[in-house]
Amino acid sequence: MKLRVKYEKTGPLKFISHLDVMRYFQKGIRRAGLDIAYTNGMSPHQIISFAAPMPLMMTSLGEYFDAEFESVTTAKDMVDRFNAVGSPFLKMVDAVILDDTALNSMAAVTTSDYVIRFNSKMEGIIDIKAIINATKELEAAEKFEIVKKTKKSELMTDIRPAIIKLEVREDNSIYMMLEAGSKNNLKPELVVDAISVKLGKDISRFYYDIERQETYLTDQDGEYKSLLFAGKAF
Repeated sequence: MKLRVKYEKTGPLKFISHLDVMRYFQKGIRRAGLDIAYTNGMSPHQIISFAAPMPLMMTSLGEYFDAEFESVTTAKDMVDRFNAVGSPFLKMVDAVILDDTALNSMAAVTTSDYVIRFNSKMEGIIDIKAIINATKELEAAEKFEIVKKTKKSELMTDIRPAIIKLEVREDNSIYMMLEAGSKNNLKPELVVDAISVKLGKDISRFYYDIERQETYLTDQDGEYKSLLFAGKAF
């Protein structure tokens, strides 16, 4: 039976890597006594795959993985059992059952949204009002080219089409919805770099925190839905 599990990663655990997160869930699932399925062969391992891996220094309220189980109880029972043996900063939120036709979580992802919050390290160096004005200029722009770096090259890229939504909130945080997934992917840090260019000053990565709000798929009507939308409650 294939499940899709939603989880949160918050607080100090923003400093652990994606590999550590994978190991955490593998050990936590065993400790909670959940009946996960294993591969066959000389070195069996849990059948589990993660969507949209998180980089370091980012927290999230909407992360996902798919896993196969030999048997299940209820979503609430499985979530509660796992969370009882784990950290309050890395916990399951919900789970749904997937049918055989559902895309895996990595392939299903099309967008993610984020909130950028500026911290006290920026005080006296960059004026938050200037950042807000630069953000509004970028939001209004039809095109914005910036150097997008990969492991092998640097390419001047127009990132504006990949920014689905960009707005400044009342608390001076910045909300952004961006294309994500295996086909098109725009990192929130690159949007902040674009704001830096508009501003004319470098916004250090240590001046702000990133929280991913949710990870989405796109339904048949072109609307963005939580990855849980692909399954059914149990």
